[in-house]
Amino acid sequence: MAFGIGFTILIFLLTMVVIFWRPRGINEAWPASIGALIIVLTGQVSYGDVTDIISKIGGASITIIATIVMAVTLQSFGFFHWAAARLATLAKGSGYRLYWYIQLLCFLMTLLFNNDGSILITTPILILLLKNLRLKPHQMIPYLLTGALIATASSAPVGVSNIVNLIALEIVDMSLYMHTAMIFVPATLGLIFMSWLMFILVKRKLPKTLPGSIHYIEDIFFTKRFHPLKRTISVETKRKRTKLMLRILLFVFILRCLLFVASYLSIPIELVAVLGSVILLLFRWYQLGINPLDILKKTPWHILVFAFSMYVIIYGLHNAGLTAMLVRFCEPIVSQGLLQASFIMGGLVSILSNLFNNHPALMIGTITLTDMGLDPITLKTIYLANIIGSDIGSLLLPIGTLASLIWIYILKQYKIKIKWKDYLQVSLLVIPITTIVTLMLLYYWIQLVFV
Repeated sequence: MAFGIGFTILIFLLTMVVIFWRPRGINEAWPASIGALIIVLTGQVSYGDVTDIISKIGGASITIIATIVMAVTLQSFGFFHWAAARLATLAKGSGYRLYWYIQLLCFLMTLLFNNDGSILITTPILILLLKNLRLKPHQMIPYLLTGALIATASSAPVGVSNIVNLIALEIVDMSLYMHTAMIFVPATLGLIFMSWLMFILVKRKLPKTLPGSIHYIEDIFFTKRFHPLKRTISVETKRKRTKLMLRILLFVFILRCLLFVASYLSIPIELVAVLGSVILLLFRWYQLGINPLDILKKTPWHILVFAFSMYVIIYGLHNAGLTAMLVRFCEPIVSQGLLQASFIMGGLVSILSNLFNNHPALMIGTITLTDMGLDPITLKTIYLANIIGSDIGSLLLPIGTLASLIWIYILKQYKIKIKWKDYLQVSLLVIPITTIVTLMLLYYWIQLVFV
């Protein structure tokens, strides 16, 4: 047993080192899948375990991929340019107002899609907007950084906004509906607090007045000759394009609501997600004449491979006895009371997330909880505390989440450099305080409504 856990921990650590290092820009799915293959071939995880893993993460993976397909489809309609134009218009020349609209956009995109999809959508939009507003590099950083932080953290209120959250829901046998009922209010209030705190920190770095002309920006984003997809866009006027975008967003919102209805009625939510993405793809085919098969190349399938591979490695740690050790360590903590347990477990997952990424941290924490024989309300509350640690507390360092790694990769593609110093100046104060406040709000919300 000692050799098994030592070997599996070694494979896990080597995998995480390569994921963070990313030599020659290697995709994070490669080291994860190689690590998982070694774990399976050495017998730390049996083929029966692999079948069990597939059954647990299959629905979550399909749901997330279907959601990302919808996010990618939006790009074909020129959503990036339209959203950038709307932000420029709503800001009305105010750098402070632009900050709050960026926060709202990032929050909504995560709720409508997921944190990875939100990063894929909002980061190009913001880069496009800020460059055309002629902001200097040091003026762009606060907008990009705070937008990425709120986009990633916004996966906490809704379980379907993060693949690891969905997988963990399967482990604790908790419905998407119940998850949202218990955490949406406290987590959303925590995000509002987080946005306010970030604004106080970066306010002096934000331009009071935006240098670019609003009408100039609108012309760039709405004029057909500047649009990279001009050969496919059939809608020419601003009013018609806005109407089309709002209809699409309304469809996505209705579909999102149907996921919760399906969860409440015990209908597999992945069926609803896939149906919605197929309808949107067919609508795009009808509207723009783009064959739906192009989505096969544009969808980031590596996210699914990464999640599956990490779960295999974590399952190997579980089989080797790591979770049994954690149960012995955590049981005295949980017995101290729900408030103390929530804070300590949420804090522990936060630390593990920043050290090893939130995917393995939340999985380890969740599996440990299920082996402790807790009553349903205690299990769910501490699990949600883990979610807060995984989705918000993990943002202390830029390597704590897969979404953050994707964000850094996108910035490199656009040749935008954000130093660790810039990141830590915001995160070291904002993330610990926000995590503590949100955990406190969760505890009192549970006491008020569910106990």
